[in-house]
Amino acid sequence: MKRILISGGAGFIGSHLCERLLAEGNDIICLDNYFTGHKSNIRHLLPHPNFEVIRHDIIYPYMAEVEEIYNLACPASPIYYQHDPIKTTQTSVIGAINMLGMAKYNRAKILQASTSEVYGDPLIHPQREDYWGHVNPLGIRSCYDEGKRCAESLFMSYYREHGIPVKIIRIFNTYGPKMDINDGRVVSNFIVQALRGDNITIYGDGGQTRSFQYIDDMVEGMMRMMNNTPDNFTGPVNIGNPNEFTIAELAREVISLTGTRSKIVHLPLPADDPQQRQPDISLARNMLDGWEPKIQLRDGLRKTIAYFEEVLSRGGIRR
Repeated sequence: MKRILISGGAGFIGSHLCERLLAEGNDIICLDNYFTGHKSNIRHLLPHPNFEVIRHDIIYPYMAEVEEIYNLACPASPIYYQHDPIKTTQTSVIGAINMLGMAKYNRAKILQASTSEVYGDPLIHPQREDYWGHVNPLGIRSCYDEGKRCAESLFMSYYREHGIPVKIIRIFNTYGPKMDINDGRVVSNFIVQALRGDNITIYGDGGQTRSFQYIDDMVEGMMRMMNNTPDNFTGPVNIGNPNEFTIAELAREVISLTGTRSKIVHLPLPADDPQQRQPDISLARNMLDGWEPKIQLRDGLRKTIAYFEEVLSRGGIRR
């Protein structure tokens, strides 16, 4: 049994990670301020004797005796991170400093959940970890993009200066059950619109591409990065599905799987929206014991549609 802290543990990815780590016999501290996380994501875990929940915002110091830390806390949806851009940057930067301080105190291993957004609107395709990115530091997305880039810099500084065993992963578009019904990300948007019979809104012409990764594959890659690599391997490592789809293709797939009569409508493209997203996962395959996504888009969408059907049957309220 390891004592593990997960910041953002009540969020979409964090709650799945809590479930997996508990199932493997670990002692878990779930830290969350519920800005984008939900108690409903972890309520079923509360009776577990090895599960502890603490309401806390990581921009303020926190200390516990732990062996591993997964730093997931930060709004990841554009709707949420643009709602309070200063708080988003504080979470990425000050939160990283506080989590790294706890790791230093405990000599604990710590993983940073970074993002493909550090690549910005990329000028190379697919994106490799050695690409430095093409990011607008003044744009409306910069609170998230630059916050995560700064967090990566902090992690590497703590590794070089203090010898803290750090791990950095860059997460590409991830979807699945427990996504927020109102988070504004493309998969949840399309599914909810289709199930409600509303028009499916595509921003731009729909020719921009994304690579969609199911949550179970994401959690597996994250855990292998933490557990199956030597301490002197920091990453960053891309964790994503290399199968690339246009947004228009995703919309048509959702329409097909839901049987909706929804029509596709087009709205103006938001500022700094990247035109291409596809991970090169060669490094992940080499370093994470052959890890690669197993659940492809159609199967993952079926599972996610079933989840949202259940949520919508309760009027959009999650239990």
